[in-house]
Amino acid sequence: MNIECFRNPVVPLRRRGARTRSRLSVDAAVHAAQPTEPMLCLRPETLVAEAERFCAAFRGTVLYAVKCNPDPAVLHALVRGGVRHFDCASLTEVRLVRRLFPEAGIHFMHPVKSRPAIREAFACHGVRTYVLDSSAELDKILDETDYARDLGLVVRLALPKGEARLDLSGKFGAAPAEATRLLGAARAVAARVGVSFHVGSQCLTPTAYERGVALAGRVVRAAGVAPDIFDVGGGFPVAYPDSVPPPLADIVAAIDGAVARLALPETCAVWCEPGRALVAAGQSLVVQVLARRGRFLYINDGIYGTLADAGALNFRYPCRLIRNGRSATGGGLEAFGLFGPTCDSADRMDGPFLLPGDVAEGDWIELGQLGAYGAVLRTGFNGFDQIHRIEVGDPPLIATPDETLPDERSAVVKGVCAA
Repeated sequence: MNIECFRNPVVPLRRRGARTRSRLSVDAAVHAAQPTEPMLCLRPETLVAEAERFCAAFRGTVLYAVKCNPDPAVLHALVRGGVRHFDCASLTEVRLVRRLFPEAGIHFMHPVKSRPAIREAFACHGVRTYVLDSSAELDKILDETDYARDLGLVVRLALPKGEARLDLSGKFGAAPAEATRLLGAARAVAARVGVSFHVGSQCLTPTAYERGVALAGRVVRAAGVAPDIFDVGGGFPVAYPDSVPPPLADIVAAIDGAVARLALPETCAVWCEPGRALVAAGQSLVVQVLARRGRFLYINDGIYGTLADAGALNFRYPCRLIRNGRSATGGGLEAFGLFGPTCDSADRMDGPFLLPGDVAEGDWIELGQLGAYGAVLRTGFNGFDQIHRIEVGDPPLIATPDETLPDERSAVVKGVCAA
């Protein structure tokens, strides 16, 4: 196999501006910098703690889904917390992880990959695990790896439409009969074989994992294959103001019970692919109010920037006000919608976002739970592409369901969850 390996450093897409490692509080950083551009506030210690918590709770192998947030500072914090394996969906992600962590386990989990991506991942970056959901993809992987005998081939199984916030049943996954056939074909050519599925993003129902495990178990039995890998995918939820998930322990218990009922071989490794659950709490966004019109606030970030999910998907984020040199005038929290800075009328986030009724131009708003699919979705549309990045020592605006926030944050949580 002749291939020129790509060795240049890789930087995540749309990364702008240097990060300031102040470890100040968010309030102190805002009052010191008086930012007129959006400001991302990374919480490294929160990320470390979330990784430690998840790795301690899940008894198998934890693969971080890099697409959720590929910031090198995020990846380093997760490794400090115990993550050693990465779910990569592109060659860019493979290159990034291999550059940062030469000994890490990298698994190419996208079911449809380009030939050059497979070729380079295999020959240059030591990737041996590949997901597939069709005969064409199986043939492609075998062709581009010269029928290597040390491959791990994992068949992605399609699940019926579920109850997750973001359903993922329509694009990838083989139907049970096809998955059964693919498992048998993979067993004939690969050193390791497995089955995977995905219950959907932000899945609040532990029984969804039980149903996925049971269906995957039926496929394994029908194929007559002893799997080496049993991957329960991602979808592990986090808290938002309108969404309180069950404790991680309840979800893990549901998975453990369902897997135990399958009586898999003792040598079979159980995997999961969390993204949001590991990083959502680890980053917040500070925006400035540009204008107020009734119950709508015009701010300097929006759906074409860090707040993409607050638009079309109507995600509500925890928020709090940071006043610009003003004293509070009393009054309770009121519901506001937000307009982003672009000239597009679709740049709108209805929320509602609960803030003090006297919010005014020049004030700042901190929005939490934006470590997942926030900065990575930013675009340069309309020229609003600048953002500051700092590291802070604050706890997140919302604690995980398994934890209790410090007293000084309890009022914030009551406010953001009260709608």
